[in-house]
Amino acid sequence: MNVLIIGSGAREHTIAWKLSQSEYCDQVFVAPGNAGTTMFGTDACVDIHNFEEVAKFATDFNIMMLVVGQENSLVEGIHDYFQETEYLRHILVIGPKKAGAMLEGSKDFCKSFLQNYNIPTARYKTFTEETYREAVEYLRSHNYPVVLKADGLAAGKGVIISPDYEHALDALEDMLRNNRFGKAGTKVVIEEFLQGIEVSVFILTDGKEYVLLPEAKDYKRIGEGDAGLNTGGMGAVSPVPFADDVFMQKVKDRVIAPTLQGMQQEGLDYSGFLFIGLMSVNGEPYVIEYNVRLGDPETEAILPRIKSDLFELFKALHDHTLADYKLEIDPRTAATVFLVSGGYPEGYEKGKEISGLDTVSNDVLIFHAGTKMLNDKLVNNGGRVIAVTALADTMDEALDKANAAAESITWQDRYYRKDIGFDLRA
Repeated sequence: MNVLIIGSGAREHTIAWKLSQSEYCDQVFVAPGNAGTTMFGTDACVDIHNFEEVAKFATDFNIMMLVVGQENSLVEGIHDYFQETEYLRHILVIGPKKAGAMLEGSKDFCKSFLQNYNIPTARYKTFTEETYREAVEYLRSHNYPVVLKADGLAAGKGVIISPDYEHALDALEDMLRNNRFGKAGTKVVIEEFLQGIEVSVFILTDGKEYVLLPEAKDYKRIGEGDAGLNTGGMGAVSPVPFADDVFMQKVKDRVIAPTLQGMQQEGLDYSGFLFIGLMSVNGEPYVIEYNVRLGDPETEAILPRIKSDLFELFKALHDHTLADYKLEIDPRTAATVFLVSGGYPEGYEKGKEISGLDTVSNDVLIFHAGTKMLNDKLVNNGGRVIAVTALADTMDEALDKANAAAESITWQDRYYRKDIGFDLRA
């Protein structure tokens, strides 16, 4: 069976790597892919936002499964398009339809859903430019720090934590009046700041049954000690020590079960991954956000721990047999470290030659994100460039292996955090 993966980052590279191991996959295509995805498949020069173009490619290359790696295509309705087009209906799509994708596509919709189904989350209110003065008064009376979120998709950068009223007021004006996040910021969700530690929980679900995947903890800030600006992700660790059986049972009972109940009650046709961003507050899970696809860099840490055939897992999703599926997990720890371009997440230069990949140990996994071939040389082509994943019996050993590999991969001004997992170490 031929599979088409939509996306171009390390997440999609990791999915291609995992699917290529399945005896059921004949060919793996990645659209548009990157310099690394060609190691496990074929890059497809397709405009992924042009569904007619994606459909033509799917027909021309006899695609039988479409795996949507990134959120934009889901929010834009690619699953709906395939389902509503007669000659595409036979293709198995991994990813929810547009209505379900709104759980990520709109923070306001997400918070309303959480509130309606009594799923633990931070208190909030939503404002627009028309209610700007009300938002100012709300901020004036709010406790600090406070969290401001752009309602729509903002590439993981639409969240601002303000330490005081003046900072929050500047952020609000920047978002609602100065158009900082474009259309994504026409609504702003203001919510209370939860003091705790984050964990990412993942399920694959058909909206009724689900399989729980390995959890992970990612690190979003650019600077060590979680300082500086938010990024798309600087690293991840899986498993997460504090996400023990007691905590995860609370997640199943208080978060996953009512989420699936809500999907059914709302009539959301959901078939794909659900990423639940959680805050553990004194051991109690609170939902920060939903994402309707796998996380990045968490994918690079959790998929290497899944021993089961990923294609078979996807088949169980579409056969509605997830309740009977037994996922086999590697008990070892996976640690992922991301190498990024100097200056990221703000301005950075592209086209710098990357070296040192040939020196990395064979038992360390390399997943490409912002890379491309230029005049037969591998160069950086984005902010986040390469993810390095190592597995070992302990977290410290996995991090040591990942950091050693990261140090050996270089290009001009490359940067990586050397303290991933710092808050989980004993």
